[in-house]
Amino acid sequence: MKLAKLLSADQIILNMKAVEHWPAIIELVDHLVLTGQLPPDHKEEMVEAFRLREEQVSTGIGLGIAIPHAFSDRLEQVIAVFGKSKAGIDFEALDNAPVHFIILFIVPRKGYHMHLQTLAAIAKMFTNVKVRSQLGLAETCEEILEILDPKPLRVGA
Repeated sequence: MKLAKLLSADQIILNMKAVEHWPAIIELVDHLVLTGQLPPDHKEEMVEAFRLREEQVSTGIGLGIAIPHAFSDRLEQVIAVFGKSKAGIDFEALDNAPVHFIILFIVPRKGYHMHLQTLAAIAKMFTNVKVRSQLGLAETCEEILEILDPKPLRVGA
């Protein structure tokens, strides 16, 4: 599944306030609640799911990217939020570098294969230095969405 299909402009935080790992996850979960993506009565359950996941190993994968992810028994579809930090967030990443882009997503527990596909697609996209560079320069939610889902060039139109 393409990341751009999971996001809309209101699911993007252009300048995250958090500067540390756990507050960043809370900020992103709060944003999902604020935008109506995550029902408020699911918040505590999801925060706990993310806490348990992050205790295993940080989802800061390196190259300035973190992909926190968790499962829910109560959701029917994948939900996601994208956060950008110009200053960088100490996310205890594998390469110890600050994280500038966080893609947090929640997958229905019955959608385990969707989880693997989504995680692989996100990781593949963000290994591209051009994508990371463009996202770093993007100043609007619309620019970010365009970078995540570029339209093919029409030749001879």
